Amino acid sequence: MSGHTVTIPDDRSFASFKAECICEEGWSTTYNKSGITVWSQGLEAGKSVHKIKCRMVCKDVSAETMYDVLHDIEYRRKWDTNVIETFDIGKLTVNADVGYYSWKCPNPLRNRDVITLRSWLPIGKDYIIMNYSVKHAKYPPKKDMVRAVSIQTGYMVQSQGPNHCTLTYMAQVDPRGSLPKWVVNKSSHFLAPRAMKKINKACLKYSEWKQRHNPGFKPWLFPEQTTLPSIPLSELSIQHAESLENIDESSLAETQEREDSD
Repeated sequence: MSGHTVTIPDDRSFASFKAECICEEGWSTTYNKSGITVWSQGLEAGKSVHKIKCRMVCKDVSAETMYDVLHDIEYRRKWDTNVIETFDIGKLTVNADVGYYSWKCPNPLRNRDVITLRSWLPIGKDYIIMNYSVKHAKYPPKKDMVRAVSIQTGYMVQSQGPNHCTLTYMAQVDPRGSLPKWVVNKSSHFLAPRAMKKINKACLKYSEWKQRHNPGFKPWLFPEQTTLPSIPLSELSIQHAESLENIDESSLAETQEREDSD
């Protein structure tokens, strides 16, 4: 999201995000295997913004289940092995909130975190969840983390039938640092496809898990259920990348680490 004031995305913002998810012009295919396709856009000169898009065909998962899994923060803590910490900060409207997410980066890079304004919208049989970075005075950058910037990141879930959907993930992120080429390559050739497979596996186990963990609690569908405090937009400001630490990790070599099994 551009500009200087924090705004909650409107219908045009969702339509624009959907159009970019669908569009393949200007994107280069970097991976295409087993129902998963990954595209990337090259870095602009002098900029460190990374753009990646992934699409996965799920022949055994409904759009509704996929949408639930992407929203359910308690379940994410169980299946997302990259997560270090994630929590909701407060709600803005019935379909927008603010949250914190930190994640592990490949060794030996420093780990990253973000504060984002997230919004969501069902459109017919499709669903969109998207976010962008904001600043909140109570959650400044941490010493042991690099505060990254989500310029615009999100998911589009498209129903293809009763138990069949397509998931598109698109991220436009400034990681606040000059990353080594091996990281960029690993992201598109290995990390992104693996993340999509993990989401698919999580979907297959969600129904059983949810039956044992507050089965009727889905505030993303039933906003009256939310227990989050309301926060005014005035507490938030746009997170401009230029105001954050920028580190040079471009010369770091890859280290061997145990990969999580798929």
